[in-house]
Amino acid sequence: MDARLDYFGNALGARVLKHINSANKVLTDSTLPQTTQELVKIRASQINGCGFCTDMHTKDAAHAGETPQRLQLVATWREATVFTDAERAALELAEQGTRIADAAGGVSDEAWEDAAKHYDEDQLAALLSLIAVINAYNRVNVINQTPAGGYQPGQFG
Repeated sequence: MDARLDYFGNALGARVLKHINSANKVLTDSTLPQTTQELVKIRASQINGCGFCTDMHTKDAAHAGETPQRLQLVATWREATVFTDAERAALELAEQGTRIADAAGGVSDEAWEDAAKHYDEDQLAALLSLIAVINAYNRVNVINQTPAGGYQPGQFG
Protein backbone atom coordinates (compact mmCIF):
# COMPACT_ATOMS: atom_id res chain seq x y z
CA MET A 1 0.00 0.00 0.00
CA ASP A 2 1.34 3.41 -0.95
CA ALA A 3 0.26 6.86 0.12
CA ARG A 4 -1.67 8.83 -2.46
CA LEU A 5 0.98 11.55 -2.53
CA ASP A 6 4.55 11.78 -1.33
CA TYR A 7 3.40 14.53 1.01
CA PHE A 8 6.60 14.46 3.06
CA GLY A 9 8.68 14.77 -0.12
CA ASN A 10 6.49 17.42 -1.73
CA ALA A 11 7.96 20.93 -1.33
CA LEU A 12 4.68 22.55 -0.29
CA GLY A 13 3.67 19.64 1.95
CA ALA A 14 7.09 19.71 3.61
CA ARG A 15 6.72 23.44 4.32
CA VAL A 16 3.30 22.90 5.90
CA LEU A 17 4.64 20.03 8.01
CA LYS A 18 7.58 22.16 9.10
CA HIS A 19 5.15 24.58 10.73
CA ILE A 20 2.98 21.87 12.27
CA ASN A 21 6.14 20.18 13.57
CA SER A 22 7.31 23.48 15.07
CA ALA A 23 4.00 23.80 16.92
CA ASN A 24 4.32 20.20 18.08
CA LYS A 25 7.84 20.90 19.40
CA VAL A 26 6.47 23.74 21.55
CA LEU A 27 3.98 21.28 23.02
CA THR A 28 6.59 18.56 23.55
CA ASP A 29 8.67 21.08 25.49
CA SER A 30 5.70 22.23 27.60
CA THR A 31 4.95 21.18 31.17
CA LEU A 32 2.05 18.98 30.06
CA PRO A 33 3.23 15.48 31.07
CA GLN A 34 4.66 13.47 28.18
CA THR A 35 2.58 10.45 29.17
CA THR A 36 -0.58 12.53 28.91
CA GLN A 37 0.54 13.89 25.56
CA GLU A 38 1.00 10.40 24.11
CA LEU A 39 -2.33 9.16 25.50
CA VAL A 40 -4.12 12.12 23.92
CA LYS A 41 -2.37 11.57 20.58
CA ILE A 42 -3.25 7.88 20.61
CA ARG A 43 -6.91 8.46 21.49
CA ALA A 44 -7.48 11.18 18.90
CA SER A 45 -5.73 9.04 16.28
CA GLN A 46 -7.93 6.05 17.14
CA ILE A 47 -11.09 8.14 16.84
CA ASN A 48 -9.97 9.57 13.50
CA GLY A 49 -8.98 6.16 12.16
CA CYS A 50 -5.39 7.29 11.57
CA GLY A 51 -3.38 4.09 11.46
CA PHE A 52 -0.10 5.91 10.82
CA CYS A 53 -0.43 8.14 13.90
CA THR A 54 -1.80 5.34 16.08
CA ASP A 55 1.19 3.19 15.10
CA MET A 56 3.62 6.04 15.74
CA HIS A 57 2.30 7.14 19.11
CA THR A 58 1.75 3.69 20.57
CA LYS A 59 5.32 2.79 19.62
CA ASP A 60 6.70 6.08 20.97
CA ALA A 61 4.77 5.60 24.22
CA ALA A 62 6.00 2.01 24.60
CA HIS A 63 9.55 3.13 23.87
CA ALA A 64 9.20 5.76 26.63
CA GLY A 65 8.13 3.05 29.08
CA GLU A 66 4.34 3.01 28.79
CA THR A 67 2.89 -0.37 29.72
CA PRO A 68 1.22 -2.65 27.17
CA GLN A 69 -1.86 -2.83 29.41
CA ARG A 70 -2.42 0.93 29.39
CA LEU A 71 -1.78 1.15 25.65
CA GLN A 72 -4.31 -1.60 25.01
CA LEU A 73 -6.91 0.15 27.15
CA VAL A 74 -6.69 3.67 25.73
CA ALA A 75 -9.70 3.08 23.47
CA THR A 76 -11.75 1.96 26.49
CA TRP A 77 -10.32 4.35 29.07
CA ARG A 78 -13.70 4.99 30.74
CA GLU A 79 -13.93 1.38 31.89
CA ALA A 80 -10.22 0.98 32.68
CA THR A 81 -8.82 1.47 36.16
CA VAL A 82 -5.25 2.14 35.01
CA PHE A 83 -5.55 5.86 34.23
CA THR A 84 -5.26 8.75 36.68
CA ASP A 85 -8.05 11.28 37.12
CA ALA A 86 -5.89 13.85 35.33
CA GLU A 87 -5.35 11.49 32.38
CA ARG A 88 -9.07 10.76 32.26
CA ALA A 89 -9.83 14.48 32.13
CA ALA A 90 -7.34 14.93 29.28
CA LEU A 91 -8.76 11.94 27.39
CA GLU A 92 -12.30 13.29 27.77
CA LEU A 93 -11.25 16.69 26.47
CA ALA A 94 -9.39 15.00 23.59
CA GLU A 95 -12.45 12.96 22.66
CA GLN A 96 -14.83 15.89 22.77
CA GLY A 97 -12.36 18.13 20.93
CA THR A 98 -11.78 15.50 18.26
CA ARG A 99 -15.49 14.78 17.84
CA ILE A 100 -16.41 18.45 17.81
CA ALA A 101 -18.56 18.08 14.69
CA ASP A 102 -20.57 15.30 16.36
CA ALA A 103 -21.50 17.34 19.42
CA ALA A 104 -24.16 20.02 19.15
CA GLY A 105 -22.53 22.05 21.90
CA GLY A 106 -18.88 21.36 21.07
CA VAL A 107 -16.75 20.71 24.14
CA SER A 108 -18.80 20.69 27.33
CA ASP A 109 -18.19 23.01 30.26
CA GLU A 110 -17.95 19.92 32.46
CA ALA A 111 -15.10 18.45 30.41
CA TRP A 112 -13.24 21.77 30.49
CA GLU A 113 -13.79 22.27 34.22
CA ASP A 114 -12.61 18.74 34.97
CA ALA A 115 -9.42 19.32 32.99
CA ALA A 116 -8.92 22.66 34.76
CA LYS A 117 -8.91 20.83 38.11
CA HIS A 118 -5.80 18.92 37.06
CA TYR A 119 -3.86 21.23 34.78
CA ASP A 120 -2.63 24.82 35.16
CA GLU A 121 -3.30 27.48 32.54
CA ASP A 122 -0.15 26.73 30.51
CA GLN A 123 -0.90 23.01 30.57
CA LEU A 124 -4.47 23.68 29.46
CA ALA A 125 -3.18 25.80 26.58
CA ALA A 126 -0.82 22.95 25.69
CA LEU A 127 -3.59 20.35 25.94
CA LEU A 128 -5.97 22.38 23.78
CA SER A 129 -3.22 22.98 21.22
CA LEU A 130 -2.12 19.34 21.28
CA ILE A 131 -5.65 18.22 20.44
CA ALA A 132 -5.70 20.63 17.49
CA VAL A 133 -2.24 19.59 16.26
CA ILE A 134 -2.82 15.83 16.43
CA ASN A 135 -6.11 16.28 14.60
CA ALA A 136 -4.24 18.15 11.85
CA TYR A 137 -1.66 15.35 11.57
CA ASN A 138 -4.47 12.76 11.54
CA ARG A 139 -6.29 14.50 8.72
CA VAL A 140 -3.17 14.77 6.56
CA ASN A 141 -2.42 11.08 7.00
CA VAL A 142 -6.01 9.80 6.66
CA ILE A 143 -6.71 11.85 3.52
CA ASN A 144 -3.38 10.79 2.05
CA GLN A 145 -3.86 7.14 3.11
CA THR A 146 -0.39 7.07 4.66
CA PRO A 147 0.30 3.39 5.42
CA ALA A 148 0.77 2.25 9.01
CA GLY A 149 3.09 -0.30 10.55
CA GLY A 150 6.56 0.74 9.50
CA TYR A 151 7.23 3.51 11.98
CA GLN A 152 10.29 3.17 14.23
CA PRO A 153 10.52 5.18 17.49
CA GLY A 154 12.56 8.33 16.98
CA GLN A 155 12.29 8.08 13.20
CA PHE A 156 11.44 11.77 12.83
CA GLY A 157 13.94 13.03 15.40
